[in-house]
Amino acid sequence: MLKTKVRLDAEERQMLQRLAPAFGGQDAVVREAVRRLAADYDREQAFKAFLKAWDEEDGPLTDEEIAAVATRCGL
Repeated sequence: MLKTKVRLDAEERQMLQRLAPAFGGQDAVVREAVRRLAADYDREQAFKAFLKAWDEEDGPLTDEEIAAVATRCGL
C-alpha cells in the first residue's frame, strides 16, 4: 500500500480529528476524502463532455439550462 505524507494546518488537523471517529480513523477519513473528490471530479468531467457533445449536435445551451442540468446532476 502506498504511503503519503500530508501536511495539514491547525484547522485541517482539527477537522481530521473531528471526523476520525465517524469514519474509523484518520487514514479512513483521508481515503474517503480522496474517493469523494475523485467521484466529484469524474462527474464534472462527464458533465463537461455532455455539454460539449450537446453543443456540437444542437448548439449551446443557455446559462439557465446549464444551471438546471447541473442542479439535477448534483453539480
